[in-house]
Amino acid sequence: MARKKLDLTYITNDSKRKTTLKKRKHGLIKKMNEISTLCGIEACAIIYSPNDPQPEVWPSEPEVQRVLSKFMEMSEQKQCRKMLNQESLLKQIIIKGQQQLTRQRNDNRKKEMTHLMFQYLNVGRVYDNPSLIDLNDLSWLIDQNLNEIKKKMTMIQIQEGAPVTENGGERGHMHHAQGLENRTDTIQNQY
Repeated sequence: MARKKLDLTYITNDSKRKTTLKKRKHGLIKKMNEISTLCGIEACAIIYSPNDPQPEVWPSEPEVQRVLSKFMEMSEQKQCRKMLNQESLLKQIIIKGQQQLTRQRNDNRKKEMTHLMFQYLNVGRVYDNPSLIDLNDLSWLIDQNLNEIKKKMTMIQIQEGAPVTENGGERGHMHHAQGLENRTDTIQNQY
């Protein structure tokens, strides 16, 4: 069964908030233990809660002091290098989302233009009245496809040992034939 999406807002009900804190604190400590064991890293946690006068520390107070001392000995630049606060984390998430949106829009536009190109190739005309921007994008897509075809033809000709010509000249076109002798005869007959 799928879990419902969590609403990240302050829990106003005292008993629910205390229960959530207890469960989440236990889960956080469990995850800290797992990551430090599995990855061999040094980690610590200090958790203050309004119900307890003393903070809860993990794994132990001397170990927390040792890890914090090691952290404080680092230069301020190294300390802050990979640190995120709520604002910078949200900025990263927003930037990543914007990049994904841009990629998706570009992908959708390319699919739209590919559909338009195949519609024109199959029917011989385009039913919708494409705008100048659509025609410009379609022209770019056709140029990209032609360049890709030229690259593939050149690679095949190089692999087969056939002469490579520019601009689709007569020498660049070969008929596929089985065997080296037939291929040579086919190329010679074209001239």
